[in-house]
Amino acid sequence: GYAVAVHANRSRAAAEALCAEIAQNGGKAKLATADLADHAQVTQLVAAAVAAVGPLTLLVNNAGEFEVDAFGTLKPEHFDHQFAVNLRAPLFLAQDFAAQARAGSDPSIVNVVDQRVFRLTPRFFSYTLSKNALNTATITLAQALAPRIRVNAVAPGPTLPSPRQDAHAFAQQAALVPLGRGPRPEEIADAVLYLAGARSVTGVTIAVDGGQHIAWETPDATGVDE
Repeated sequence: GYAVAVHANRSRAAAEALCAEIAQNGGKAKLATADLADHAQVTQLVAAAVAAVGPLTLLVNNAGEFEVDAFGTLKPEHFDHQFAVNLRAPLFLAQDFAAQARAGSDPSIVNVVDQRVFRLTPRFFSYTLSKNALNTATITLAQALAPRIRVNAVAPGPTLPSPRQDAHAFAQQAALVPLGRGPRPEEIADAVLYLAGARSVTGVTIAVDGGQHIAWETPDATGVDE
């Protein structure tokens, strides 16, 4: 298994609990904190992770900001914040990860994007743009880092309620995807682990979303805004 450097910013208590759970089950996990909107902190994160657990062989860019905005009322601070966390931070973390990656360790990067990269809508305007940019970066990074490092992405659908949803609204959203349910968090992790170990796969994005990206009914018909 992996020795894990668990990154957190606002969710430090949950990250510490996860590290403790991993340790109790015989694994190794250390907490590494950083605000991904602060570039100075981002530039220290890979070095901190290496100091905590040793050379890294897998980078999972999972953190993200998911804020509501719309074209016509865009605010530059919202736009800049989401691009800083959802695009800039993953790119510079990938750069630092690549610099420390050791030959022969089959290093790889997995970016967590969103099924919206396959099913564009104008909702969550800045978020959608930033995740699509990260999805494009998955391909261009795979090109730039081949053959030494593989780069892929996972595009989740409705996995956990957003801060704007109650349990009923989330259940309604998940029930409307083609398979009738969204993925469990463990299924996202399974996809990440598959891509981490699939040595002939690079530059691809796997949707793990209950088929949400192929759903053809629009929000005006479903009544679901997320």
